[in-house]
Amino acid sequence: MGRRYQLYLDAGGWLYLAVMLDLHSRRIIGWAVSNRLKKDLAIRALDMAVALRKPMPGCIHHTDRGSQYCSHDYQNRLRQHGFKVSMSGKGNCYENAAVETFFKTVKAELIWRHQWQTRRQAEAALLKYIIGFYNPRRRTQL
Repeated sequence: MGRRYQLYLDAGGWLYLAVMLDLHSRRIIGWAVSNRLKKDLAIRALDMAVALRKPMPGCIHHTDRGSQYCSHDYQNRLRQHGFKVSMSGKGNCYENAAVETFFKTVKAELIWRHQWQTRRQAEAALLKYIIGFYNPRRRTQL
C-alpha cells in the first residue's frame, strides 16, 4: 500500500514522505522524502520496496488516487514488475486505512513531539523512527 504525507518544517518549508507498507508484515518496506510532491517521490519509495522484497508477479499494489500514483511512469513501473493494480474508489477514505494508521502513528509519536530546523534533521529522524523503532518494535505492539 502506498501513500504520502506532508510535514511543515519551521525554517525549511515542506517535506513530503511517501511510504510503501507491506500489509502482511505491517512493515514499511519502501520510503522516500522530498521537498516536492512529484511522481518521482512515489517511484523512489516503490523502487526501494521492490529492491527489498522482490515481489512475485501478481502481487497486489494498492494506493489512493493521488496524481503521483496515477501517473504513466508510476503505472508503467508497476506493470514492469508484474503488480496487479488496485486503487481506492473516488472519495473512499477507508480503503487505505492501514497506511493512514501508520501516518497517524508517526505524527503522534514523532512529528507532533519535535521540531526540526532543516530537512536533513527531519529526514534523519524519520529514518531512525522507521528502521529503528516502527518496523522492529512498534508494529508488533499494534
